[in-house]
Amino acid sequence: MKQNTTNKIDKIKAATAQNQAEKPRGIIRENIEALMIALLLALFIRAFLVAPFKIPSGSMEDTLLIGDQIFVSKFSYGIRLPFSNKVIIPTGAPERGDIIVFIYPENRKLDYVKRVVALPGDEFQVVEGIVYINGKRYPKQWGIFKETGGNFNNSLKRNWGPLKVPENKLFAMGDNRDRSSDSRYWGFVPYENLRGRAFMIYYSKNKSIFDVRWNRIAKILH
Repeated sequence: MKQNTTNKIDKIKAATAQNQAEKPRGIIRENIEALMIALLLALFIRAFLVAPFKIPSGSMEDTLLIGDQIFVSKFSYGIRLPFSNKVIIPTGAPERGDIIVFIYPENRKLDYVKRVVALPGDEFQVVEGIVYINGKRYPKQWGIFKETGGNFNNSLKRNWGPLKVPENKLFAMGDNRDRSSDSRYWGFVPYENLRGRAFMIYYSKNKSIFDVRWNRIAKILH
């Protein structure tokens, strides 16, 4: 009887020791699985839903400043295949006034951010810096004129057109009209170059990492 009791105690001790050995391994496995799921979810969101971009220039001032970091809705104009940028599920079309991120037509390694000012079929013209659509002054201008000098400030670009926007293309301009390299210089933005629509500033800093522009964080873009 005593021997049986001893055997039972030994089995309980062995089972307890085995459980204690397996518990740390189980926790590690669970953490790795959770990390992998989180990573796959983040990759899915970035590839198909929302992606971050950083503003490197002042061409969209004062709407976007150098150092602003923005979220871009990648599904606003269609669900696209990663790497190829080909639309597989159409979800919408750009509208005048949208702030878009797109592949720069003259260098596909670069992404640009500008504002849509004219759509396919529009007759577009700039007269003394004022935007006209289909022969009428457009109610929303968006643009500002901050400088009186520089490479981009000349009468040719303050007086441009008229020209009809081709099918499946957009005319895009920077809000800082005298300091923006845009469709006035390199032509239209093809629909297939679109990355998405910028909708929010999620972080902003000046030159130093400690110089945060708190009033711009979570600012919705219009």
